[in-house]
Amino acid sequence: MSITMHDVARVAGVSIKTVSNVINDYPYIRAETRQRVLDAIDSLGYRPNLSARGLRSGRTGVISLIIPDLRNAYFAELADSVMRAAATKNLSVIIEQSGDDRETELALLRGPRMQMVDGILYSVLALGEDDAHLLDDIRTPMVLLGERIFHGPTDHVTMRNTEGARAATEHLLSLGRRRIVALGAHRGEVIGSAGLRLTGYAEALAEAGIPVDDALIGEVGGWFRSGGAQAMKLLLDSGVPFDGVVAFNDSIALGAMRILQEAGLRIPDDVAVIGFDDIDETRYTLPTLSTINPGRDEIARVAVDYLVERISNPEAEIPPREYLAGFTVVQRESTTIVAP
Repeated sequence: MSITMHDVARVAGVSIKTVSNVINDYPYIRAETRQRVLDAIDSLGYRPNLSARGLRSGRTGVISLIIPDLRNAYFAELADSVMRAAATKNLSVIIEQSGDDRETELALLRGPRMQMVDGILYSVLALGEDDAHLLDDIRTPMVLLGERIFHGPTDHVTMRNTEGARAATEHLLSLGRRRIVALGAHRGEVIGSAGLRLTGYAEALAEAGIPVDDALIGEVGGWFRSGGAQAMKLLLDSGVPFDGVVAFNDSIALGAMRILQEAGLRIPDDVAVIGFDDIDETRYTLPTLSTINPGRDEIARVAVDYLVERISNPEAEIPPREYLAGFTVVQRESTTIVAP
């Protein structure tokens, strides 16, 4: 027989209403009473009926995370960070992939599944600043992630792309590198991650009195290892000299490093390489990869906090907030020459 709320109330010696209040995290309950109910739940193995609970409260205890592609290691690790942050709020997470497709993003935002969640974390990629008005009619509480829409109708939580890329470039400049490749550019992009990181790269060079050389800007389509490898092959075939690489994400850097090593170039002796995102794999490559830690856990925590606040206060007039997480330069073997 399934365990019911009546069974929990009987074992804990409290009313069914008290059990319900504990399950729904009602704040005004004595600590001793709350613990007694939790102990009863644990000993009986009781699992609340979330469907019934949702019908009563109007909430499901579920939020949606819309990201471009789980094959991109950053988004996979962001999803993990969001799930851990949501768990501290007793929320479950449904992950949706947009595939960097405008119509898919809009369909996900307006589709029936979004009516089944309490809130949405939306990592914008295909939509842009001019599309911000399309979000106005989304009634489900929402927090935006990423860089494509800065002035939308709701909160926006993201990383310091320009500052991080500038710091990565400054790191290579501090090592005496002067012919530095920017790997991962998207032609004509200004607002997205690629455009912002290219701006940071250019700012660091300008500060050092070094003009930007278009021959050192490597365009990459998808930010995957394959894209980094292909771009590096083209760069080597061109014969343009360089002694450093600022890759706009770690996957690009890892693909490029493979091609550099196949060409007989030593990292970092001949070419120093730094990435961006601090994905887990960078700690175990050979050499380990220097990178920018963009504050992924901080982004997830703040985004979930903002979303929970909007979910809990549906009638409140909360003005849109913008939050930029902190970042750090993580120096590893790919930029560190060990003296013999």
